[in-house]
Amino acid sequence: MTDPQPTSFDDEEYAFLRHVRFGDLPPAVRPEERVELTETDPRRDRPESTNDDEWHLRLGPGG
Repeated sequence: MTDPQPTSFDDEEYAFLRHVRFGDLPPAVRPEERVELTETDPRRDRPESTNDDEWHLRLGPGG
C-alpha cells in the first residue's frame, strides 16, 4: 500500500487553520502603551556573590 501524498495548503487555508486552532489574536499593543521592563527579583541561577573561587569549590574541576 502506498503512503498518501501530503496535502498542500495555500495561504488562506493556513490562515483558516490557525484561526481554528488559536482563535482571534489579541489587539496589537501600540508603542505609546508599551512600558519598559524592570527586573526586581535577583537572578536565581547564581547568588549575588561574584567570587569565582567559591563556584570552583562548589562545582568541582571543570565546573
